[in-house]
Amino acid sequence: MALRLPLRARLAPLANSCAVARPRIARRGLASLPNADVSSDSKSAAIVNEHAPYMVATYARPPPVFIKGKGSWLWDAEDRKFLDFTAGIAVNGLGHCDPEFTRLLTEQAQTLVHASNLYYNPWTGALSKLLVEKTLESGAMHNAASVFVCNSGSEANEAAIKFARKAGKIVDPSGEKVEIVSFNNGFHGRTMGSLSATPNPKYQKPFAPMIPGFKTGDYNDVSGIKDLVTEKTCGVIVEPIQGEGGVTPATEDFLVALAKRCREVGAVLIYDEIQSGLGRTGTLWAHGNLPKEAHPDILTTAKALGNGFPIGAVLVTQDVADKMKVGDHGTTFGGNPLACRLAHYIVGRLSDKQLQADVRAKSEIFKKRFTKLQSQYPDLVKEVRGRGLILGLQLSEDPTPIIKAARERGLLIITAGTNTLRFVPSLTVTDEEINQGLDIVEAAIASTR
Repeated sequence: MALRLPLRARLAPLANSCAVARPRIARRGLASLPNADVSSDSKSAAIVNEHAPYMVATYARPPPVFIKGKGSWLWDAEDRKFLDFTAGIAVNGLGHCDPEFTRLLTEQAQTLVHASNLYYNPWTGALSKLLVEKTLESGAMHNAASVFVCNSGSEANEAAIKFARKAGKIVDPSGEKVEIVSFNNGFHGRTMGSLSATPNPKYQKPFAPMIPGFKTGDYNDVSGIKDLVTEKTCGVIVEPIQGEGGVTPATEDFLVALAKRCREVGAVLIYDEIQSGLGRTGTLWAHGNLPKEAHPDILTTAKALGNGFPIGAVLVTQDVADKMKVGDHGTTFGGNPLACRLAHYIVGRLSDKQLQADVRAKSEIFKKRFTKLQSQYPDLVKEVRGRGLILGLQLSEDPTPIIKAARERGLLIITAGTNTLRFVPSLTVTDEEINQGLDIVEAAIASTR
């Protein structure tokens, strides 16, 4: 696409799509939908047509242009209100524009934003200390010792992979212990290291060849672990709940066996809790209910850690930390005082036991309604998966029409895996909002039957 298209050419794609959609809306009697997709002469269309030619087209976005948010709600350029069950893809754990978050952001931005990792600042260490303390208090990762702070989930996983490689070289100086194991349907990021651990042709094929030394196994396949994880394995990276892969939880037997095998061969076990961690399952960490022998050596987090502000973190055991030395890894922006002060507040909030209990209670509301949907549409709804407020409805068909119908009725939901509807609302969503949103889901499904 050329950078600067004539105005008519810029308007044409959206105008054409609307021209196709209008008869369909009229036939189905959808013209009265509260949030029907906008026309080509709307404010949203004007913004899109002005800006899109200057943006690399790595996303296919629906029509709404969101300009403000509050709690579990977003407003678009037409000032229409949408209930948000995506939370920025499991990012806004405290909802949009949490008052204390915005106050701290303003205060710290007026104090110090960045000074580089060449110097200490009060907040990188304070966040690291709090993450370790709250993790230990929660009963998860019982030997968590220290933290590396970065800017995102992909960066956190890149660091974890590097740490595992370094540990492997120390355990086996021959240089043979370099293999990283990941699992089918896992997602660990789009940078080259994390992408190499994400065995999905859709993501990998355009950028092949991948980095050598990565192996793939079947998720929840206990019988395959011994042959998969060998003396050449330096690290194993796995999601306790696969988010992008379809909201699929790992079984306890699988994670226990995986951890046991890692100990046998001296491999580092990495839990990617970027989407499932920080209270989303109703515990601080998704692996928190596992026995200690299944706890990780490295834990990665991001998403909810910043509530929309870019930050990631890597928690490691003392054994892993002892294998790193000055200069082994670094970051320009990671650990800046603004991001870390915000994350310090967020960790304090998301580690609250009452908030976590509320998440578990809210999960039951979703599940009861999902069970009802499953009984109403047994040929469509095949399975309900997930824990806490990371939930998936496995469908027998492409959910795109349902997502569009929900959006036009004022609800935002997204997909995962193959034909899975994913629900990851803010952890502060109210019972009333949950039921309101699920009423829309029911109406959206009914409209597509």
